[in-house]
Amino acid sequence: MAQDAASGGGGVEMKRTLTLTGVTVNAMALIAPGAFLWTTLQAQATLANGGSTTAMDMWGGLVAALVLAFLTAISYSELADRYPEAGAGSSYYFAEAAFLGRERHKHFARLAKFGIGWISHLYYWIYPGIMVAFSATLIAYLFGLAGVTLGNVQLILIACVFALVNGYIAFRGISGSTMTAIAINVIQLTALVIFSLLAIAYRISHPAVVYAHASALSVIIPHNMTNLLYQTTIAILLLVGFESVTALGAEAINPKRDIRRAILLSLAIQGLVAYLFEYFAANFMIGDSLKGVAADGKTTISGYDAVSASQAPLGDLMRLIGDTMLGHTGLVLAIILAVTVVLALIGTTLACLNTGVRISYVMGRDGELPSILGILHGRYATPHFGIWILVVISMIFGAYGVLNVDNLTRIILASNTGTFLVYGLTNLIALMAFVGQPNTNPLKHIIVPILGFLANLAMLAAVMYIAITAGGASSKDAVIGLSIVGVWIIAGMIWMVANSAASGQPMLVRQ
Repeated sequence: MAQDAASGGGGVEMKRTLTLTGVTVNAMALIAPGAFLWTTLQAQATLANGGSTTAMDMWGGLVAALVLAFLTAISYSELADRYPEAGAGSSYYFAEAAFLGRERHKHFARLAKFGIGWISHLYYWIYPGIMVAFSATLIAYLFGLAGVTLGNVQLILIACVFALVNGYIAFRGISGSTMTAIAINVIQLTALVIFSLLAIAYRISHPAVVYAHASALSVIIPHNMTNLLYQTTIAILLLVGFESVTALGAEAINPKRDIRRAILLSLAIQGLVAYLFEYFAANFMIGDSLKGVAADGKTTISGYDAVSASQAPLGDLMRLIGDTMLGHTGLVLAIILAVTVVLALIGTTLACLNTGVRISYVMGRDGELPSILGILHGRYATPHFGIWILVVISMIFGAYGVLNVDNLTRIILASNTGTFLVYGLTNLIALMAFVGQPNTNPLKHIIVPILGFLANLAMLAAVMYIAITAGGASSKDAVIGLSIVGVWIIAGMIWMVANSAASGQPMLVRQ
């Protein structure tokens, strides 16, 4: 059985310091309170289906991602309530506990826990690199506003420094990261709400502009279901992270009460309240008044084409608002908004580094990964070796993703595929944990997990469909993203066999 204690090497224990606010804020920081409106808008506008943009279904894709996320969030919250002793193990612990609770299936417990723990790394260990790439790109945008153009070497250096700074904060403990996240969440939510209100005001006060969406209803209603699925494969990146608090069970003061609440609260605040409103406002405003330059450096483009070609389309929208409505203050407002997004990305990267290594820590402590990952720092009680290893991996992915939008899309798709796999499997684990048990709720414990599994399976199918049919850059990016996933899964199989042989652990639990 995976250890449920919070102790690591040398008798050091994780410290229970997090209240409901603490665990909720850490999940909110990972979801990011609006920052992805800046960071992923370009990728969403670029995503094409057969050469045509899928951007008209951006809001609908977000809604579909929210449905998927809430189905999975309910399963996570019920598992956290059933297994409050999971500590830092999250779905890794849930998988083993659920299988061991079934006499007929308990011999598969080790395979189940290792499988979901290994696949979790596709999400938890690539995601911080995506945040690093986002941050370096945004910092480069700020330099560009000052008239300084950065080359690839400078971008990579910025990505590495950003990862190191966040790694140091994460190394010193979860409490400091939590206080940072609280301040950042407030600043970012305030900034993005102000932007959204201004975007809607711009649309209302400029009726002569030709807009991408003819009406507010056009933003909301689906235009093409295939395009909506395409958009969902990117939109899920905005929402992942609600489950991350299940890896903070060893540091929560009251894990049974607070973990399940934090899962649903963080997703509701960020998804239902923040992102639906912000994405509606941004898409409502996009029209031919937003100008850009095509890849040839000469042709003037507008609307979603300009969004696709821009390094920072949200900054461009803010400049348009400031220059036309607020006394030519566009540049200043764009800089202020960009700075708040940089702050939000610091919080997100911190949350990634904190939660991403917790499952690695438990797996290292159990001998399923190298034991160095299962050691806690003597003073700060953090899995410090795992944090610094993840910092290096984040530098590598960040350096790759910051170079161009195609590279970034590839690692996003690899991370999102890992997310769909982990979420889908966790729904199945919830089904196994509750079916046939006393006090089983048919809706929460049977219908929701089944629907959650099917929704995640549909997203996996959509990614594969894109790889086969989209053509052009979208198809190539999807194939490379899926290849990363395939290589990781094969590596996991090899590691499992080799580690079992070296340690003498049977892969199947004996009856």
